[in-house]
Amino acid sequence: MRPEPPLVVTYETDRVWTLPNVLSLLRLLGVPLMVWLIIGPQADRLAFLVMALAALTDWLDGHLARSWHQTSRLGQMLDPIADRLYIVAVVVSLTIRAIIPWWLLVILVGREVMIACLVPALKTRGYSSLPVHFLGKAGTFCLPYALPLVRSGAAEGEVALLARVIGWAFVFWGAGLYWWSGFLYLAQTVRLVRSMPPVAGRDRPKLLG
Repeated sequence: MRPEPPLVVTYETDRVWTLPNVLSLLRLLGVPLMVWLIIGPQADRLAFLVMALAALTDWLDGHLARSWHQTSRLGQMLDPIADRLYIVAVVVSLTIRAIIPWWLLVILVGREVMIACLVPALKTRGYSSLPVHFLGKAGTFCLPYALPLVRSGAAEGEVALLARVIGWAFVFWGAGLYWWSGFLYLAQTVRLVRSMPPVAGRDRPKLLG
């Protein structure tokens, strides 16, 4: 069986200050704001609004980058970083407030540790990361919206019970998708390492998936 060809992304611009990149940077700046809203004044509705705006800019920056031919290396780096930071930030913040259990924090952060361990192997083949997978995006979508529902379910009443049930359903679904995409990244990395020779020094191509 012949190995699949490596993933190579063609970038359409080397510019840093494009509108898609600015939107990605603004999304990153929303992470500390969201953490402060959850832990400080415990303004959960405002924190949820920040997450909703982050999700909107996540879609918008990708759409604009493709439509305006402004796909860039920086943009491809910022996108997965922002996604992961939002998930980790929400989980850590709600764990500190004792709204979600520590085991969920371990499960989700453990996935990020696994992905981080793949980076040294990728760099030996000229890659810094791999393309964001649809399953990872789906998990990223489920988790930030599930956790506020879990928070709302901490109250009493039928509405809170419904929010709690739906929220935890999305937590398990999102965590499953998140780890599924993680195993796909692991498989891609193994396939890449097996199919490509090591690239070192000046000849290392500036590839980023």
